[in-house]
Amino acid sequence: MPDRNQAALGFLLSRRSRPQKTLIDPVPDRAALEPILTAALRTPDHGKLEPWRLMVLDRAALAQLAPLARDCGARLGKDQADIDKGAMQYETSGLAVVVVESPVISEKIPAIEQTYSAGAVCLALLNAALAAGWGANWLSGWASHDREFVEQGLGLAPHERVAGLIHIGTEKSAPPERPRPDLEAKVTWHSA
Repeated sequence: MPDRNQAALGFLLSRRSRPQKTLIDPVPDRAALEPILTAALRTPDHGKLEPWRLMVLDRAALAQLAPLARDCGARLGKDQADIDKGAMQYETSGLAVVVVESPVISEKIPAIEQTYSAGAVCLALLNAALAAGWGANWLSGWASHDREFVEQGLGLAPHERVAGLIHIGTEKSAPPERPRPDLEAKVTWHSA
């Protein structure tokens, strides 16, 4: 039998995202955030292409994005409730890390694998923040998928897109447990 890391397995079996609206100050400073970011970048990456990059947004940077999100919602014809909800993550968050999918042209590595790698960075970042004792949540939202918003607000190149925004802070209240997928309904076992 292989050596078992019971603490890591226990964490993964019990991990729970914290709703962004329940995250408050303090947020991790640079020294606390760097090992979390380092852990996130130790993600599966076929061909070692590093088809992603991270942008750390503090409260002031997020606040600058809020009016752009509101303008984006109006341009997209969203109703006021959707606009308010979409802008809230920028208006109320103290810290977010944007995971940017930045694909690399490769004859060997399909684009879809690079997309999956960017998604893996999001999950690794979320789990590293939670393991470090912070509350964290992975969001995106309609604004983060709008070209005008991401190019004007985040400076993304035309070939880049947002894989996710990981909000990190101190949780003010523990979320209730939620139903989890039924293993029997989601797993099939095959043997030759």
